[in-house]
Amino acid sequence: METALRAALIDHLRADDALTEVVNVVDEAETERASTPWLALVASAAIDWSTKKRPGREVRVAFELRLHGDDPAAGADIAGQVDARVLSLPAAQTGFRVVTAHFLRGRAERGERNTRALLREYRFRVLETPQP
Repeated sequence: METALRAALIDHLRADDALTEVVNVVDEAETERASTPWLALVASAAIDWSTKKRPGREVRVAFELRLHGDDPAAGADIAGQVDARVLSLPAAQTGFRVVTAHFLRGRAERGERNTRALLREYRFRVLETPQP
């Protein structure tokens, strides 16, 4: 379910025209060669969240938004768009159902040459759904 959730999130983010107008790439790994701003799903971890009748997982995912700029507030609008889009993932997915989705935390850091990285972490609780 973790892999299916990751794929669903990437597809969902890529389908957002407003988001893809402000980021150059949405991918599943750090895309250092892409021009900024870019968004990448950089990590995930899962633990059991099963019920008596259905397998389930609690999956934590982290996205990194990478950009350049002098302004410490740079990227805040894009991060807000990412939050809204990630949390709007439809509950019904192929093979699983999202029961809950929550923002956990954000982190911002400034690197050399005015690079900025905004990390966004989320928690999803999902249950397996029967395959047709």
